[in-house]
Amino acid sequence: MEQTVRTDHARLEAILAFVQSAEKLKDTLRSGITAQGRAESSAEHSWRLCLMAMLFDRELRGYDCLKLLKLCIVHDLGEAISGDVPATLQVEGDGRAEQERADLVILCAPLPPDLREELVALWDEYSAAASPEAVLAKGFDKLETMLQHLVGQNPPDFDYRFNLGYGAKHTARHPLLKRLRRLVDRETQKRVEAR
Repeated sequence: MEQTVRTDHARLEAILAFVQSAEKLKDTLRSGITAQGRAESSAEHSWRLCLMAMLFDRELRGYDCLKLLKLCIVHDLGEAISGDVPATLQVEGDGRAEQERADLVILCAPLPPDLREELVALWDEYSAAASPEAVLAKGFDKLETMLQHLVGQNPPDFDYRFNLGYGAKHTARHPLLKRLRRLVDRETQKRVEAR
């Protein structure tokens, strides 16, 4: 028999207010281009990242796959406020992570304290790659971006060589990520040689 937790009205309203605010992620555009030639949103990127993580559940026995999915969902939520920085323009130490975390804290303000703390803690864990699941989430995130570069209707001057170095340290931290990286690099190399 299924049990339902009784939740007070104010908590329900707070959660719905947050969900409505998070909707902004649907309109937060990224530099990635879809196969049909339009800019993808951060929400679409996060959805496909979650799909990818879910599909490797069998290969990730022993990992907390629910936690992995939570990390994937939360990783770009802060972009709903200040937007995305294209992968090609990202520089380590540029303050982007601090801004994204601050934006996430603002976005989470309507939530009840327990949920607000959970989401921010998940983001911190992801950002620091502080758990095996966070290592996987970061690696899958880089791979999803690279896959989008391969499928997207990119401009004629798009430099596919960018993919060959992008996220290398994050995709080298787990055997599954390494194997996937080799497959993506192989496809990227074909694009480079075709130019």
